Amino acid sequence: MSLVECVPNFSEGRDPAVIAAIRDAIAGTPGAHVLDVSSDPSHHRTVITFIASLEAAVPAAFAAMRVAKERIDLTAHQGEHPRIGATDVVPFIPLEGTTMEHCVALARELGARAATELGIPVYLYERAASTPARENLADVRRGEFEGLREDIRTNPARTPDFGPNELHPTAGATAIGARPFLVAYNVYLGDAKNLPVAKEVAKAIRGSSGGLRYVKGLGMEVDGQAQVSMNLVDTEKTPLHRVFEIVKTEAAAHGVSPTWSEIVGLVPERVLLEAGARHVQLRGFSKAMLLETKVREVIAGGESVETFMARIADASPTPGGGSVAAHVGALGAALAQMVAGLTIGKKKYAAVEDQMKQLTIDAYTLRRQLSELVQRDADAYERVRTAYTMSKEPEHTVARADAIRDALVFASRVPLETAHLAVRVASIAATVAELGNSNAVTDACVAALMAEAACKGAVLNVRINVASLDEQGTPTGAQLASEARACLDAASVHARVAEAAAERAMVPV
Repeated sequence: MSLVECVPNFSEGRDPAVIAAIRDAIAGTPGAHVLDVSSDPSHHRTVITFIASLEAAVPAAFAAMRVAKERIDLTAHQGEHPRIGATDVVPFIPLEGTTMEHCVALARELGARAATELGIPVYLYERAASTPARENLADVRRGEFEGLREDIRTNPARTPDFGPNELHPTAGATAIGARPFLVAYNVYLGDAKNLPVAKEVAKAIRGSSGGLRYVKGLGMEVDGQAQVSMNLVDTEKTPLHRVFEIVKTEAAAHGVSPTWSEIVGLVPERVLLEAGARHVQLRGFSKAMLLETKVREVIAGGESVETFMARIADASPTPGGGSVAAHVGALGAALAQMVAGLTIGKKKYAAVEDQMKQLTIDAYTLRRQLSELVQRDADAYERVRTAYTMSKEPEHTVARADAIRDALVFASRVPLETAHLAVRVASIAATVAELGNSNAVTDACVAALMAEAACKGAVLNVRINVASLDEQGTPTGAQLASEARACLDAASVHARVAEAAAERAMVPV
């Protein structure tokens, strides 16, 4: 299943009944699952983290926005955190199986629906922004609810992307966007007397003031303490441990030391693992070294590449060549998806931007379908084996023959499906080799060659099963064999196109 993460922020952090109603609206949407609810009375804000299928993401977020509109009145709201709406911000974040393009589409869908059905003006931000001036959430939220109430009517630059040039009287406006994973991280600098220091540290560290490019920060007072409140928008480029070290250094320049820090909401385990490994100076550490990682793989039925190869190498007939063919095809699809993704966003390839976005989705779909065929091929073999073990007694002769024939036909159709999908992978690979990022043309060629190999392997399985049919000369067997040959021819054509593109790229200029 393709999943997205959504982390809506609501301007309510003190009323448990309102917070519960918003949470229940999300949790009550089929296909959506609430992972975390974090409320802060000082900020007067609640952050809810949920995951959902592509189909359920917008309905779940919309249900929460409806409750927030009904239960939150911004005219009576005061809190430390900047806000423009009852539902202040709704970001969609891609998870496994989804792309940023999926999340942009979800943001636009939710924005249009919220404006039409709830009467709430919507601003698109970050990757979903309609203009570069709205990529930064801080710019969208400038002036907050009180300032935007007049500005939206008179300033053309503040015209919303969806909805009227008028704030909802009590629910305000909402910023809806698509972005990479963000970590909300706060560092405390002792009691409130150090608030000026917190403000200076925040100014020094945030990207907009010349600090760390992927950090947004504010200095504020929370529960009688001085807090440096930050959003880390790209923890791969600016890891958490580096942020803490710089906050500590900047604070020390004012004679202040951090007392503690906190993460609001959820955080990828990679972020904390990297911080812990850095602190104790571990070398060569990876998530794969964790006991819990291996346990989760077993419990969830997941399988590493090493485990899969070990099962293939084992002296048992499954998984066999058909499963390997499907797996190779899936790898080819993943590689083609990568090249298409490396093309998106490059000015040089603006003419094929939309085509490449569609190809990333198509390649991902093929990858999942081929991955499922890995097990289906093994199951098909087991069906044939079971049929051959049926009783050979005279009274069972007809039933056994029928079972064997049906099993062989089924075992031919499964790799034939692999072959058809491999052809489509090869076609995508050829397209990205010719039109995509030239720096990755050899990757596209490898994808096409893997798809061709997958097709050849699948066709061999079709042929061996058809050959075992007593009626291989009948229309059923002949049709299966003919389709297999056509797949092989098509895959080879696409592979040659990709090879030619790679060869052209390697000719000395």
